[in-house]
Amino acid sequence: MSSKIVYITRKEHFNAAHRLFRPDWSEEQNDAVFGICANKNWHGHNFDLYVTVKGTPNPDTGFLFDLKKLKTLIVKEVTEHLDHKNLNLDVPFLEGVLPSIENIAIAIWPRLEPHIKSETCSLHSIKLYETPNNYVEYFG
Repeated sequence: MSSKIVYITRKEHFNAAHRLFRPDWSEEQNDAVFGICANKNWHGHNFDLYVTVKGTPNPDTGFLFDLKKLKTLIVKEVTEHLDHKNLNLDVPFLEGVLPSIENIAIAIWPRLEPHIKSETCSLHSIKLYETPNNYVEYFG
């Protein structure tokens, strides 16, 4: 029997505030580039995070990756650190990073990837929704 590759996804949610601005730019330049996202008083989002793992299911369990374990991993490594936080000020793994949705997804990857990588499965993608209309996908 040939190996079948499957993809499984876990969705988690967190709320966070951020401000898109560069301290080395003038207020006018930040406003021109980032618009209302450069608001001095921050702004928040209800983020939806989708973590997709790919690989071959275990023949004994039928699981690619135990979803209870994946939930625990995402909460411990990601959402506990981001939920109800200011992404510019409160998150050590985002320190010095402009917290755009793209950069947040990139920063999440190394927090999860080492815990998922095995001979039979690996992290496939991070999909992060900032709004119902705006999301980013990152494939490492």
